[in-house]
Amino acid sequence: MAAELNPTSYIGHHLTHGSTQFGDGGFWTIHFDSLAVASVLGLIGIGFIWWVVRGATSGVPNRRQAFVELLVGFIDNQAKGIFRQGDRNKFVAPAALTVFVWVLLMNAMDFLPVDIVALGTNAISEHGFRIVPTADVNTTFALALSVWLLMIFFSVSVKGFGGWMHELLFTPFGKWLLPANLLFNAIEYLSKPLSHSLRLYGNMYAGELIFMLLWMWAATGVVGTIFGSLLGLGWAIFHILIVALQAYIFMMLTIVYLSMAHEHHH
Repeated sequence: MAAELNPTSYIGHHLTHGSTQFGDGGFWTIHFDSLAVASVLGLIGIGFIWWVVRGATSGVPNRRQAFVELLVGFIDNQAKGIFRQGDRNKFVAPAALTVFVWVLLMNAMDFLPVDIVALGTNAISEHGFRIVPTADVNTTFALALSVWLLMIFFSVSVKGFGGWMHELLFTPFGKWLLPANLLFNAIEYLSKPLSHSLRLYGNMYAGELIFMLLWMWAATGVVGTIFGSLLGLGWAIFHILIVALQAYIFMMLTIVYLSMAHEHHH
């Protein structure tokens, strides 16, 4: 217990991934805890929507159906305001709905007290088990790179490989400044997954760290328990906005990038 109350060892323990991983621990490593939690949450989110839609009626909707209808309508309105190059209902709007629900659920895992969760997860891995997938930079980069690859796929699909290469080499400065065009577009392409992933990762990692510091304070005595609990409650209420806002931003950037892939530049 004394070791756990040491800030360095306590936070280090809870920010350590489980011992099961695929890779050497570097950037391309797949952490089992992040993968497992993300997979379960994805199945829960999509399964819930599928279950509600399957039992939907044309009459007065129940609360579950009304909630899903509001959610679908909200996402569709966001896609409609950005994506104007084709049928948004064919892929873009469903993809945006999937991204929003999935990222929101992964972010929301930050509200679970790490010490209570550790009572169960330590049986899986004695070296720790992280339950917030979006606080793992490998998870957010995987999501961002997936969107990035979809962006390239749609860009080639809509414009053809020749059209995509022409845009890459000859815009925006014209054919006489090919090196400048290539450098400009390379920076643009590389910056998208970086900004897309690091924004989500940074906010969720910081939120997780603040929760741990507040829980530690709450375990230092009566005064610490009172102030730590009050501050933890206040941060949890504020963190609801961060959790939802980061899911919304990630979803909106997904729509924007897919919309840009359908645009033609001359």
